Amino acid sequence: MIERVPMSADPIPTLIINVNGKDTALAVPPTKRLLHVLRDDLGLTGTKRSCEMGRCGACMVLVDGKPVNSCLAMAYQCEGKSVTTIEGLSEGGLTQVQQCFLEEGGYQCGYCTPGMVVTVTAMLAHDPSPSDADIEEALSGNLCRCTGYGGIRRAVNKAIALKKEQTG
Repeated sequence: MIERVPMSADPIPTLIINVNGKDTALAVPPTKRLLHVLRDDLGLTGTKRSCEMGRCGACMVLVDGKPVNSCLAMAYQCEGKSVTTIEGLSEGGLTQVQQCFLEEGGYQCGYCTPGMVVTVTAMLAHDPSPSDADIEEALSGNLCRCTGYGGIRRAVNKAIALKKEQTG
């Protein structure tokens, strides 16, 4: 006779993470991705679910200030880190980058826009005066399925010009 042993009831680990400036503790299985924690557990739906393979950038967030595809990041990899979503960028109202996207028509359906804004924000924080090649490289991981790149490019250039005016 085979003796049945009860399955292990390992507790679900607690993830301690700072999201948009707020410390948060959640029970998160090790197999859960950051995207699902943000959208499903925290209700931050500005971070979009799209390709879930890291190809489109719709799920882009900042992890300790660096752009990361949240669909590729396991939640446990963000333990103790600071995550900023599109909601976190705009807590004080529209950012300059968001305003430029609005004014220059840097969106069509808008699905890719949060990821684009997060990427451009990270790029300008790192380099306030990027070259055309730098812009192309920074946005190479963000896809606009509507192909509205003209407006996006104008928005980025306007954000750069405004940043230059402010910094002199």
